[in-house]
Amino acid sequence: MIKAILFDLDGTLLDRDASLKIFIDKQYERSIEWLGHIPKQHYIRRFIELDNRGYVWKDKVYQQLVREYDIADITWEELLQDYLDHFKVSCVPFPNLIWTLEQLKKRNFMIGIITNGKGQFQMDNIKVLGLEKYTDIILISEWEGVKKPDPIIFKRALAQLNVLPEESIFVGDHPEKDVQAAQRIGMKGVWKRDHHWAGDFQADYIIDDLAELLTIIK
Repeated sequence: MIKAILFDLDGTLLDRDASLKIFIDKQYERSIEWLGHIPKQHYIRRFIELDNRGYVWKDKVYQQLVREYDIADITWEELLQDYLDHFKVSCVPFPNLIWTLEQLKKRNFMIGIITNGKGQFQMDNIKVLGLEKYTDIILISEWEGVKKPDPIIFKRALAQLNVLPEESIFVGDHPEKDVQAAQRIGMKGVWKRDHHWAGDFQADYIIDDLAELLTIIK
């Protein structure tokens, strides 16, 4: 019997690709005094390339941008701080996010989030999306000192919820760090399909929309 549903954040609950594009556009406009010599679409495209879907931290991204585009009179540290301060207001949820969480809570499922990333940065995004009131636990890798796909962070979450692996489902967009990592400790792994990831791997279920979880748990 399934008692708990745990989620990844970026690419699963938070539409990071859409959020990032909104943020970069706004950052360019806020910083146009220093970035105006760069065509906006060039800046946006290069940022997205260097960001590598969030797997490169932004200190490296901004250092590279400053070098490539000869950005002067504003430092990479200041651009990074702008990212830390303003990304959260650009956060876009995936469709049916809150409705799905509400339905899960009505059915008395425990809900958790396990996400890699910087602690306060990820928590700010979680708060903006309004997820705190639906979650029983939130584990962020920086604060936990361990990150996915390490089994420790999954086991720690289950221990805090007091549920067994076979009583829980993990939903994520990354085939290895989310789905397979959860399966390795005995959880059900649900892949929220992301066409950036290709290859042959086994998920217990595949969904395109969070609302499909309600069908699975029946």
